[in-house]
Amino acid sequence: MAAEPVSRRTFETPEGVAVGIELADLGNRAAALLIDLLIIFGSLLVAALLVAFALGPLFGDEFGVAVLLLISFFLRCPYFLFFELRWQGQTPGKRLLRLRVVDRRGGALSGSGLAARNLMREVEVFMPATVLLLAESAGGPLETATALIWMGAFTLMPLFNRDRLRVGDMLGGTWVISLRPMALAQDLAEGKGSAGATASFRFSKTQLDAYGIAELQVLEQLLREPKTETVRQTKRDVCQRIRNRIGWQSPVSDKDIEPFLTEYYAALRNHLERHALFGERRQDKHALSPSAASQSAEAKHR
Repeated sequence: MAAEPVSRRTFETPEGVAVGIELADLGNRAAALLIDLLIIFGSLLVAALLVAFALGPLFGDEFGVAVLLLISFFLRCPYFLFFELRWQGQTPGKRLLRLRVVDRRGGALSGSGLAARNLMREVEVFMPATVLLLAESAGGPLETATALIWMGAFTLMPLFNRDRLRVGDMLGGTWVISLRPMALAQDLAEGKGSAGATASFRFSKTQLDAYGIAELQVLEQLLREPKTETVRQTKRDVCQRIRNRIGWQSPVSDKDIEPFLTEYYAALRNHLERHALFGERRQDKHALSPSAASQSAEAKHR
């Protein structure tokens, strides 16, 4: 069995399927954070102008600064938590760089875990940055050095553990992974005529409604895994699970497992992309299928 690359990890989902992931590069994580901070500071600048014009003349500059500090805290903390909950582990910065926060145990992201990792960012980044700014204006060399050591220790933490975890990830039980596409979607679709295949598979609309984008991504990762015995066994298990869920009655021989999964992947991707053109994006199998959503919408208008 080939050695696993340094950035690759495998974890088991609650359904018992082993999934391969790629840890996010530290440079991309830093760039995503910078993009998010620019958005936050841009919003803070707008808030500062509003405070200066609205409250400054009435209550004075010191009151305005205090209000601005409160706005800064209540802007940056909910920002990360809101987007990571709403966008399934992504902020605008992470989405631009194709990164995502996921649960290290393979389950769904929890609000408490995301809250822990994001509140810890206050200790890791914002508190030492505040101390550093105050030290530059009213402090001395000791305060500056303390702030730099404090910030440096937390910033370098991902370099000293193999899973590239910051302290917030350790507390929240999360990983940051890369969603970088390894090849074009058509590459997998072209694999339908696999050598040795004895059957061609066709899937109904109902059978394709069984899964969403999250499961499509998991299946794509599995199909790109090296063809080791462990991966072959995983494909057998996944094939059986898909057959059970979509009600596929015909037998699938061992040599047809790869073509079955590849053809289901291609059909599911085309199915989801067609619906996406009309703004119907199904995130995972737990979400309402596009067909069910349409029926529900029609029922409401009756």
